[in-house]
Amino acid sequence: FQVFTLRTRMAKKADWAPHNGLLQDLPHDVCERIGGDLQLVELPVGKVLHEASAQQSTMYFPREGIVSLLYALENGDTSEVAMIGNEGVVGIGLVANNRTLPVRAVVQAGGEALALRADIAQREFRRGGAFQAILLRYMQALLTQTALTGVCNRHHTVDRQLSRWLLLVNDRIGSAEIKMTQEQIARLLGVRREGITEAARRLQDDGCIRYSRGLIQVLERECLLARSCECYSGIRNEYDRLLGSDSVA
Repeated sequence: FQVFTLRTRMAKKADWAPHNGLLQDLPHDVCERIGGDLQLVELPVGKVLHEASAQQSTMYFPREGIVSLLYALENGDTSEVAMIGNEGVVGIGLVANNRTLPVRAVVQAGGEALALRADIAQREFRRGGAFQAILLRYMQALLTQTALTGVCNRHHTVDRQLSRWLLLVNDRIGSAEIKMTQEQIARLLGVRREGITEAARRLQDDGCIRYSRGLIQVLERECLLARSCECYSGIRNEYDRLLGSDSVA
């Protein structure tokens, strides 16, 4: 791990440039307490940050990339229940002394994160104040995303699900290019690959996206918004309400 030391660069809060929505607005005193304990770590595609029901010891605040929270059924099928980018944190349950979760966290889009040991996070959380407040707000936003993802996967067409998913990914990576195969997306959404292929073709025909093997380019966000369901706006609005208008969904 490469240590990301903040204490020597505290003349201005922006100097420590965490590039994470939850960390960047923390007040000076919190930065002083936890800054020297943050470690910059790589998030390569496919890396498992924690397995389902396994003991966790670290929280990860992504600076870039996407981490999927996946639930696995007994037959081995998996489905994404939430995605986390630089607006959030992986391992939020640790602040409530919940060291295991029934989901696994897997990196879907590569990047990097600031890692914080659970005991440090728990100590700061117990102090109350800004760190506790922002994590509680994020917990509520993540719960909303999880709930609406379940509703969307149950009630909406694959076309709408894919549009919602592409918008959420686009929000988090800050790029029009999404490097992921149709098979990967199908596994995340818990649908047949053929369904994703047909939905992607229709979105491409309508000028929303351009798709080539393993790469999706978002051409028109407004086009995706028009074809998405209310689940995307519900998630986005709740993140903006709880975490600020400059936060992503």
